[in-house]
Amino acid sequence: MNFTKGEVIAINKPLGMTSFCALAIVRKRICVRLGVKKLKIGHAGTLDPLATGVLVLCTGKFTKRIEEFQMHGKEYTATIQLGATTPSYDMEHPVNATYPTDGITRERIEDVLKQFVGDIEQVPPTFSACKVSGQRSYDLRRKGKDVELQPKQIHIDEIELTAFDPETMQMSVRVVCGKGTYIRALARDIGRALDSGGYLTALCRTRSGEQRVENCIELDGFEEWLANQTIETIEDE
Repeated sequence: MNFTKGEVIAINKPLGMTSFCALAIVRKRICVRLGVKKLKIGHAGTLDPLATGVLVLCTGKFTKRIEEFQMHGKEYTATIQLGATTPSYDMEHPVNATYPTDGITRERIEDVLKQFVGDIEQVPPTFSACKVSGQRSYDLRRKGKDVELQPKQIHIDEIELTAFDPETMQMSVRVVCGKGTYIRALARDIGRALDSGGYLTALCRTRSGEQRVENCIELDGFEEWLANQTIETIEDE
């Protein structure tokens, strides 16, 4: 491997860790192995701290291809709690509103999901990295400021209902989608389409392009994986 010329590394990001923190751990361990102080590295698509799964990292000259990798299709599995919402549409914040769930059945959910397939408009969550007048939306929200984001065009290839529990009002879905899709916003919008509320209780990116979660390197095993790699001589960029 030659991390300066460029490598693509897919890790399984752990729960509760930011994408930047996972990237920093990988970068530090590679730098120690190479005996260098710095290494150019970036990721092709952020995962929220409460999400797990495929995080694609590009090193060296491959960082120039990050936008290319971001355009690749992605697949997620998600669990949605119906009947309530949180400010971030996931479990980062406590429930701030509850809604009736009368009339929500598996058949109705499957019918509602059809309206989210194809090219649709989606308003990103205000607790997101979207920029408003040069500032991150989540920074403004955490300062107690109101934020209004404009809808963006996204594409969803497939949504499959994989489970529904009418007792707990939890549903699970598999989503295949393009760049810029917020699954948290999808949970919100599914809840609204059901005349109720919805927020994520679990999220995993199971695929990004050709990288699948079952083939990813576990972060706590990255050092061992790295020790088993043959490293080429570093060349100056």
